[in-house]
Amino acid sequence: MTVLPIIVAPDPILKTRSEKVEKITPEILQLMNDMLDTMYAARGVGLSAVQVGVLKRVITIDIEQDERGKAGKPIKMINPEIISSSAEINIYNEGCLSFPGQYADVERPAAVTIRYLDEQGKTQTIHADELMATCVQHEIDHMDGIVFVDHISRIKRDMILRRLKKANK
Repeated sequence: MTVLPIIVAPDPILKTRSEKVEKITPEILQLMNDMLDTMYAARGVGLSAVQVGVLKRVITIDIEQDERGKAGKPIKMINPEIISSSAEINIYNEGCLSFPGQYADVERPAAVTIRYLDEQGKTQTIHADELMATCVQHEIDHMDGIVFVDHISRIKRDMILRRLKKANK
């Protein structure tokens, strides 16, 4: 079990676009395992590789873990992409491991269909709604250099960033 350090905003790496994984290597597989360990230790439901300082298009998600952070149904995605999204919008009070203790209501499509590679390099397609849809969109945003506060008003975003800077001093 390896718990990696989580990058905290306003670190500029969080605004950097991640690179596509060209080949699934033992290092990528180990990264995904370490990301799950890190996510569980931090009590998160999703984590993008950029949040641990790796600019690769890799995410881990587990929205079914128990209240103690024990694994439920972990999903590891390589090069995930949204191939369709609903017109219906959902508002969810999002938080982020890279913005500890900060939350804001974010509007996103209520349902999405995602295509990705699994650990064996096989193409998978899943339909996600509710918390899973929010989580996967949040993590895909991370890989594009977009953080959840980019979806809220400038005033709210500035307040959150000021609180983080103050907490980091």
